[in-house]
Amino acid sequence: MEEAIILKYPISGEDFTRAGEASSDVKRKLKQMGVNPEAIRKVAIAMYEGEINMVIHADGGEITVEITPEKIDMILDDKGPGIKDVELAMQAGYSTAPDEIRSLGFGAGMGLPNMKKYSDQMEIDTRIGEGTKITMTVYI
Repeated sequence: MEEAIILKYPISGEDFTRAGEASSDVKRKLKQMGVNPEAIRKVAIAMYEGEINMVIHADGGEITVEITPEKIDMILDDKGPGIKDVELAMQAGYSTAPDEIRSLGFGAGMGLPNMKKYSDQMEIDTRIGEGTKITMTVYI
């Protein structure tokens, strides 16, 4: 088996002009590697949603992407406030985004539901006041 390819992306908090750059870069690299289009689409959507959430809610963080011949793991790690009620946050349309974020077209409450929908596996490890680590897997 080939060695895993590891990509790391620092995510800046509250910088909407750069939000989405990491997921776009991963999408481009997966295309160059010849990964199947459906897997690329799922990774791009799931990672983009996570990236936006990190900008809105967590003052940024770091995304690590691990690519193997079998799967793509995306680890989104932030030092934000944590998610108070994960079950509630997973409901489509639920959002804690402030009005100024909503006025930019973000914060519709579809981030976590879409992350789950477009990944084959998703785990949320959150600690109030410490941060959240979300691991998503898409099988190739």
